[in-house]
Amino acid sequence: MCRSIKKLRNAEPPTTEDDIRAAALQYVRKVSGYRVPAKRNEVAFDAAVADVAASTARLLDLLDAR
Repeated sequence: MCRSIKKLRNAEPPTTEDDIRAAALQYVRKVSGYRVPAKRNEVAFDAAVADVAASTARLLDLLDAR
């Protein structure tokens, strides 16, 4: 789906918060169909990016813990 999102697990150099946010932004852009949302959708768009980034960070933490 989002071919431009790079692999984040076991990345070299190690994955940063910026890498995670960039991947989340790409995902939300693809799903929503917006590169930049309309002003009326900005809050929902930004919340989705934050949620996806948090979920991604949790996933990576859990995978690395095993």
